[in-house]
Amino acid sequence: MSSVPDGTALSDADYQRETSALLARIEAVADRWLQDDVIDIDTHRTGGLLELSFPNGSKIIINTQPPLHEVWLAARGGGFHYRWSDGRWCDTRDGSEFIAVLSEHASLQGDQALGF
Repeated sequence: MSSVPDGTALSDADYQRETSALLARIEAVADRWLQDDVIDIDTHRTGGLLELSFPNGSKIIINTQPPLHEVWLAARGGGFHYRWSDGRWCDTRDGSEFIAVLSEHASLQGDQALGF
């Protein structure tokens, strides 16, 4: 039995709402870190693409994929695809949760514990 959950069908409007909220949450946390002098992280958002730039020059890129109703994450540690399932974004290969994986890669690239 696979640990990869089946995606939950979202309407286009629901997908847009969920991905907008996700990107806004990530931006808000990164802005708070910058404001509180936790880490000198820069964010740049263009539509459904959010870039997180770390002090060491590395980046994490989160990109929405509306035709597929997925969210993609690109980090130094690899590329990952997520689908909505039971109220959360789950990896299409291993079922891991998006925010946990994002936090793990941000911590590695930021050289400190960072949790979204």
